[in-house]
Amino acid sequence: MDAVSDEFSVHRGHLFGVAYRMLGSRADAEDAVQEAWLRYAGADTSDVADLRAWLTTVTGRLCLDHLRAAKVRRESYVGPWLPSPLVERLPDPAQVDPGERVSFRDSVSTALLLVLDALTPEQRVAFVLHDVFAVPFAEVAATLGTTTENARQLASRARRAVADGERRHTTDRARQEQVLAAFTAAAAGGDLDALLKILAPDVVALGDGGGIAPAARRPVVGALAVARFVLGLYRRALRQGYVMRPALVNGDLGLVGRLPDTGETVVSSLAVSPDGLVTGLYNQLNPMKIGLLDEL
Repeated sequence: MDAVSDEFSVHRGHLFGVAYRMLGSRADAEDAVQEAWLRYAGADTSDVADLRAWLTTVTGRLCLDHLRAAKVRRESYVGPWLPSPLVERLPDPAQVDPGERVSFRDSVSTALLLVLDALTPEQRVAFVLHDVFAVPFAEVAATLGTTTENARQLASRARRAVADGERRHTTDRARQEQVLAAFTAAAAGGDLDALLKILAPDVVALGDGGGIAPAARRPVVGALAVARFVLGLYRRALRQGYVMRPALVNGDLGLVGRLPDTGETVVSSLAVSPDGLVTGLYNQLNPMKIGLLDEL
């Protein structure tokens, strides 16, 4: 059993990446990986030529079942839904392996996970397996229980939606740093005009409290409405004593705010367009999702 466990451990990180991109939930992704382990431990895989491919297919099927059920559960979710965040300290450039970082963060930004969440479960699984992890369409079709041609069409539809999201919500790290600095300075200083200069006209702010933490129950849309909303949030946060720290949130620059005495936390991420405008502001306040954060 130790040898079996060691062999599975080699693929655990890969499987978590597959499951998280499909489910948008750290806890659910970890559950899917654990279930894949249980199925692997109880299966005869002596004839399996490619264990990673076999485990990826198993994980994909588990995630597909979860997504189909989640579509029903989501109807009763209180307020907007956001993925549970993957939060990391800002890396020391001298200690970062660029290849590893890029491969892990590909297609995990909050904005793109929201694009994926709008897809059908079948489209999402097809896109993640084929476009992100290069699983052949024949294997994608087997996972979905459909034909190869249909799997190809599902991925194609998803690809178009994701491409639109990438064009609108993705820019490089240097531009993110400039925009985040301008955003925090304007918000902390109560400068409405400065904030309006960096917000896209149709910017959207979403807050996920899950019916547990206080958050807006509906999206806030438009530059002026979002600017006023942000200034109000910052005034309240400063008055309550939140400590704000920059961090990587799903691979993009963001902020983590904490109350030192209670540990109450909010994780904020920005979607920034190539022309340097904030197109999305995402505030995760649901303690069931951010309670899984490692200490920063």
